[in-house]
Amino acid sequence: MKKFSWPLLLLLFVVGLLAAGCDKDDDELNETITPVANLLAPAADTFVRLDPPSNAAVTFEWGQARAADGTVVQYEVLFDQENGDFTKPIYSTTSGTNGLETKLVLSHGDLNRIASIAGIKSSSQGKLKWTVNASKGLTVEPATESRVMTLERPAGFATAPPTLYITGSGTEGGTNVSQAVPFKSVSAGVFEIYTRLSAGEVKLIDQTTGTPTTYYIDGAKLMEGNQGTSPTTTPKVYMLKVDFNNAAATMTEIESVGLWFAPQNKVLVTLPYAGKGLWKIENTPIEFFQESWGRDERYKFLFTQKNTAGVSSKIYYGSTNADNQRATASSPASYFFLVPGPDSQYNYSFKFQTEADKKNVDISVKMQADGPYTHQIVIR
Repeated sequence: MKKFSWPLLLLLFVVGLLAAGCDKDDDELNETITPVANLLAPAADTFVRLDPPSNAAVTFEWGQARAADGTVVQYEVLFDQENGDFTKPIYSTTSGTNGLETKLVLSHGDLNRIASIAGIKSSSQGKLKWTVNASKGLTVEPATESRVMTLERPAGFATAPPTLYITGSGTEGGTNVSQAVPFKSVSAGVFEIYTRLSAGEVKLIDQTTGTPTTYYIDGAKLMEGNQGTSPTTTPKVYMLKVDFNNAAATMTEIESVGLWFAPQNKVLVTLPYAGKGLWKIENTPIEFFQESWGRDERYKFLFTQKNTAGVSSKIYYGSTNADNQRATASSPASYFFLVPGPDSQYNYSFKFQTEADKKNVDISVKMQADGPYTHQIVIR
């Protein structure tokens, strides 16, 4: 019997392993795939009237691509303008389950944002083209077809900024953007601000991007651009409210803010505007009202306002509670929060501390962006 030396046996063993590895690599490197041959839904020339608040959605579906080695294929859905060729798609995303599913579900909100990227303006119709790429490793196969759909965008902006500021020569912060006054975010895409406006330029800006996006108010509409001018030639205080969801805006003049003294059913004192959403009066006398059952100290605040048509109205800002105990030095901050309430003489009133009777007090009303609307009473 022929004998082999240990070094020779070891060499043969290593050569065998390398050969087996090469065969395995050859199998693994076979990444050939077939392209997606048929798009199933939505149908060609589908029309969709977008309604983002409804949470409606559109499902994109297509036939399977096949890998030569029988392994899984991943899918990417591409969107482009009607005359685009997908070499630089305006938007792309993987399908469901990290690209393994042959369908993709996009909400109307998602499609509204994609339509905006494609240049389709709000309250307008436009066309969008879509297709699917199949891939395995470094191999990418475009589908053999694409489809065009028509989208009608609603009024409003596809994406609302996370924060909003007001700036310009007609505002309290002036033209220095670093001094721009912030809006309060009251709900998704909705902002409001109490501020004084004068003659000059008034712009709304989103500073979260490298280049600030600028908006302005045109009547009852919120518009993108730099054309904003002040609604007044003399200094006046306004409440501005803008809704990016439907591109709406309201501008209400605040004519006065008064301390409403419930037992006398009247404004006891008017608070001067101090600036940037703050009304304040100092060293004003307070005396509770003598009733048969005791001394009444209930109060809230009356805002007198006027809309753009020149019609005046009033709104009470009071407590979240219909009835309250007297305030104390240890009352929580939430006791003083201000919310709009009904036209009622007594309900939803606050109560002065007992120590305030026949004393002078400082009163502040804060309608500012850094927290809940609130007020403060300081007894002198």
